[in-house]
Amino acid sequence: MGNPRDASGRLIDALATADVIAAEDTRRARSLAAAVGAEPVGRIVSFYDHNEQARIPGLLDDLRSGATVLLVTDAGMPSVSDPGYRLVVAAVAADLTVTCLPGPSAVTTALALSGLEVERFCFDGFAPRKAGARRAWLDELAGERRACVFFESPHRIAETLATARDVLGGERRAAVCRELTKTYEEVRRGTLAELAAWSADGVRGEITVVLAGAAPRSIDPEDLVSEVLSRVDGGERLKDACATVAAETGASKRELYQAALAARG
Repeated sequence: MGNPRDASGRLIDALATADVIAAEDTRRARSLAAAVGAEPVGRIVSFYDHNEQARIPGLLDDLRSGATVLLVTDAGMPSVSDPGYRLVVAAVAADLTVTCLPGPSAVTTALALSGLEVERFCFDGFAPRKAGARRAWLDELAGERRACVFFESPHRIAETLATARDVLGGERRAAVCRELTKTYEEVRRGTLAELAAWSADGVRGEITVVLAGAAPRSIDPEDLVSEVLSRVDGGERLKDACATVAAETGASKRELYQAALAARG
């Protein structure tokens, strides 16, 4: 959460009344509670990547005894690229009640601010750290029609944008959102070439990137006729073969049917 004023009434009540608060950083959890005017009565325990697995049995025992356990992470929704997934899985497996107090999300906030077509989108967590894995991941996004949201470290954003420019093309559009809902919130929109040049001097803060989906490929039905006729030779009806190939490639079924009829003479 960037701005404490975005805290919901439910969250404030939960901070004040939970029997146990499992916090990624206990100091930040106390600071959050103070910022929203809540005075925790429960015990606050640390719960982060390196002790998550060891903490779970005790937290499950708390839940079984009827206690309310509130999971709080530092800068994002618990279990979404933050600790919490394992605890949720364990609680569900133990048939214990799990609920979520909805709040600000960098993913949906960035989508709304991006200025891109985001009716359909995917979320990929953090971009891969290593250069080779990062390039392979971007290769997979080359034909992705949905917008893609991902997180990146300020120390790697310049390299990631430069690689994205090289792999996806400098004209692909994106939005780089930093410090969302905080005092120095900034959104940079443009082509990957423009954003790579902008980030070369360094970028600070927590960063969320929205990458525009790939433009639809221009498909020439003539290039698919041979596949249609091969299916027909295998026993399929011409219309069925055209429908199947069109569905697989995104080509126009009507244009493909007409091209196949012309090819058959």
